[in-house]
Amino acid sequence: MHDDPAQRLVDTFLTAFNTPSGDRMSELLAEAFTRDVTFWGPLGRTQGFMALENFVTYLRGHGRGPGRMVRTSAVDAPGEWARYAWAYRDASGAVVLDGVDMVHVRDGRIDQLVVFSGPLAARPDPDPPAAA
Repeated sequence: MHDDPAQRLVDTFLTAFNTPSGDRMSELLAEAFTRDVTFWGPLGRTQGFMALENFVTYLRGHGRGPGRMVRTSAVDAPGEWARYAWAYRDASGAVVLDGVDMVHVRDGRIDQLVVFSGPLAARPDPDPPAAA
């Protein structure tokens, strides 16, 4: 098995999200993230492990009931930065949320997490080809 540090950290994060035990969730998050992690989420920028842990706990209590976070792409890690696509599925398997995250790895742990939730809006081609 290929040992990609970024993939291992991302998968540990997703395992933490999906574990039923709050204590185990905290342990796994501590394996994947630095204590001073910077988290760029839907509500802005926060700093520190507790802010990240609070966000994960909040999302785990989603109004559509308990769900499961899954990685829907490979982890693309051209260096210290990595990105991957994800989906949050409810108990029926329906996608509730999806997006792309970027993570920065420092000293064997994620020290920055940037969450992009939902698809990017399409826009018209800024420079359409000339009519023939």
